[in-house]
Amino acid sequence: MKIRNFVVVTTLLAAGTAVAGDRPDVTFNFTGATGVQPFRSQAGVPVLNTVAGVNPGGTPWGMTRFEAVIKSNGEIKAQGKGVLLLGGDGIGTRAGPRQVILSLFCRGPFTAPAVAGPVVQNAFNSPTVVLNPDGDFDVRGMLTDATGATPPVDCGNSEDNRPVLLVRSVTPANAETGAPAIPGAWFAAGILAPAKR
Repeated sequence: MKIRNFVVVTTLLAAGTAVAGDRPDVTFNFTGATGVQPFRSQAGVPVLNTVAGVNPGGTPWGMTRFEAVIKSNGEIKAQGKGVLLLGGDGIGTRAGPRQVILSLFCRGPFTAPAVAGPVVQNAFNSPTVVLNPDGDFDVRGMLTDATGATPPVDCGNSEDNRPVLLVRSVTPANAETGAPAIPGAWFAAGILAPAKR
């Protein structure tokens, strides 16, 4: 009888831990990455690999590891590794000192039988951060658009209507002139964590 009670209590504790581990305040988890290829084929013709209206970097880039958590209030915590050139004479480098910014693009609604809506070309940007010589960066802050708004709750889903999260070059803000940071070309993109089944 004591063993049976112990098993029941252990099972309940485990269930409680699983529930406590769920994060209702987390909208998206990213646990993978892909680097940019500057060109793609369209009807057999090479065209720029533009994503969400953002042009690609001019040379292939890679990113070896990426993890990001985006909360429902717009807060983002992200860490990237190995954002480095995969071609040209600068291969294996970050191509000199630079900063990067993360841009989240939501997906619009869709009507069945479609499974995905269009990418909404309104970027929610993170603070800018330094890309170190090994191509690593760490982001902590809020995602906001040009008006200061944070991403909506219905930004997309973890199935086919996935949002887009890009790692981009950036022209840093200028404190003397008051000019804001200006996001540029994309180097890499985050991949959503597998959905829990």
